Amino acid sequence: MAKIALFGAAGAIGRSLADALQQRGEGYRVVGRDRARLEKTFGGFGVEIATWNLDDPASVREAARGIDTLIYLVGVPYNHFELHPQVMQKTLDGAIAENVRRILLIGTVYPYGTPVTAKVTEEHPRNPTTFKGKMRKEQEDLLLAADAAGKIEGVVLRLPDFYGPGVEASFLDGAFKAAVSGGTADMVGPIDTPHEFVFVPDVGPVALDLAAKPEARGHWWNLAGAGITSQRKMAEMAFALTGKPMKIRVAGKTMLRVIGLFKPFMRELVEMHYLQTNPVLLDDTALTTLLGTVKKTPYEDGVRQCVEYLSMQKK
Repeated sequence: MAKIALFGAAGAIGRSLADALQQRGEGYRVVGRDRARLEKTFGGFGVEIATWNLDDPASVREAARGIDTLIYLVGVPYNHFELHPQVMQKTLDGAIAENVRRILLIGTVYPYGTPVTAKVTEEHPRNPTTFKGKMRKEQEDLLLAADAAGKIEGVVLRLPDFYGPGVEASFLDGAFKAAVSGGTADMVGPIDTPHEFVFVPDVGPVALDLAAKPEARGHWWNLAGAGITSQRKMAEMAFALTGKPMKIRVAGKTMLRVIGLFKPFMRELVEMHYLQTNPVLLDDTALTTLLGTVKKTPYEDGVRQCVEYLSMQKK
């Protein structure tokens, strides 16, 4: 029976973890609401597939049964972040009841709030000023409180914005697609602000290594990108690879409000727009010291892989 379960496995980070587990020859279980989607993504890998109903405690327990390490990737609609702590509590209750040893939460920079230092270490205060940040902090607090109470080991891995082959939920996806297929890329600006991105295929091995470290429990850990860049620089790399003229249309905060009148998702981006003007740039010295080796794909290589993936999809 698998000893690692990926809860909310169908997204990009879930696939990265699955690839890392496959490469290491470890069995695992994928858990989600939609069995058809899970089978489409993981059906050819010979893994355990389980579905759960969050409103049914018995279903949550069944999904966690026999598991040693639960990696938590569960998403909620972007306009319903109040669900994050609710879903975490239901998962915790089921996991604790089934004697799961540890939960690793894949988190975000949202709980830090507006940065007060140029580089953000784990010592930076968690002072979210947005609703989404507060809900993410509450989610973390539930897990860490359970750890402090000795009910389960809790670990948080914080990621910045991410990108990668086939990753559509990225600020860079539109630029990559325009570089390959032509047209104008819609981007959320400003796009010259210092920024960092983590390459999704790099996340899986780091998360697995962190989960295996007993001394990681009870803390949150930063995983920084492969250096400081900007959205414009990343777009320029992509267009340079294909030779197409770079055409970009940038939407700032005011334009997001206008677009949000017709597209609710874009309206939700207004709240988090401070990350575009006052980005959280992570310092992951603590993580690299703990793990020793953390592979980070250089931006040039990562952009090339994204462009090559999209080019293959066109054929």
